[in-house]
Amino acid sequence: MNKKELDKLKYEIAEELGLLDKVKKYGWKSLTSKESGKIGGLITKRSREQKEKGES
Repeated sequence: MNKKELDKLKYEIAEELGLLDKVKKYGWKSLTSKESGKIGGLITKRSREQKEKGES
C-alpha cells in the first residue's frame, strides 16, 4: 500500500469513527492516543485483509 492509499484509508477511518471534523479543524495531533491507536489498528486490519484478498 503506497502513501496516497494509506492517507485515503486514514481519512476514511477517521470519518467512520466520527473524528474527521476534529482532524480537519485541529489536525492529527489533536487526537488522543486512544483515538490514534484505534485508527492505526483499523488501518493495519484493513491492510492485512486487502493483502490476503490479493493472495487468494
